[in-house]
Amino acid sequence: MLKLGSKIFDFIFSEENRKKIEGFTIWTATIGFIFHLSLVLLNNNSIISIGNESLLLTNPISAIYTPFSIILYYEIFLLIFYLPRSFTTSILKQFEIISLIIIRRIFYDIPKLDLNAESWLGNPDNLQITYDLLCILILFFLIYLFNLVKSRIETKKSSKSIVRFIDSKKIISIVLIPVMLVLFVFGIYNWYSIGMSSNFASSFYYVNEVFYTTFFSILIIADVFILLLSFLYTERYSQIMRNTGFIICTVLIRSSFSASGLSSLLLIISSILFGLLILKIYSAMNKIEIS
Repeated sequence: MLKLGSKIFDFIFSEENRKKIEGFTIWTATIGFIFHLSLVLLNNNSIISIGNESLLLTNPISAIYTPFSIILYYEIFLLIFYLPRSFTTSILKQFEIISLIIIRRIFYDIPKLDLNAESWLGNPDNLQITYDLLCILILFFLIYLFNLVKSRIETKKSSKSIVRFIDSKKIISIVLIPVMLVLFVFGIYNWYSIGMSSNFASSFYYVNEVFYTTFFSILIIADVFILLLSFLYTERYSQIMRNTGFIICTVLIRSSFSASGLSSLLLIISSILFGLLILKIYSAMNKIEIS
């Protein structure tokens, strides 16, 4: 069963298939950007009428939101691919995804800037973008530190038990693929349903956020399954603490979707900072255990 699951995983995520999906993502993102930009220009010049309720359809800068959304779906695909490797690699990819989500939100919010405001920080939209920009700088630096600590951790040679553990995680990754596809299709259906009754642009942003909220909730469940499986293959206290700590990081990221404004950003920053501290302590203990 494990070997079969491993073979299916290796086929789905083969280098050839990953390159094809990467190429498809780039082309789709490019076409999506051109299509979105065309809609904005046609709408602004009254050639077509699709409403002016949302800045997504009236400001050309907002067109960047669409390719970023498509690229983020590809990043989730890569997250599923990295899941069997190690908890550390998986959580790192989650950190990268949440940082890209914030960058995408910046492009969504930039058209809301009020450059003529008497008080820059007195304007809620200006203040939010300022928070987002500062948050991106902090996240980028913390992710750099996380990568730095990760690169210095000594790894042991793979034993038969570790290989079985990796094969078990590959099965979990395979299960996540149809789950992601169902969420994607369900999201498109909701977008169409809500858009028909209200506004397509506003519903697109809402449904997108719901997708990531649901996906990270499912990811927490997957991480818990992997944590339970790890007890079969390791008794090292440091690894158990590291893996549990990384699950807490995912929970904090998931919680950030339920918060708003500065609270959401603080949850994301605290998630990566907590993960960095966990990894740093694990690295120190790992040196003691290996020596």
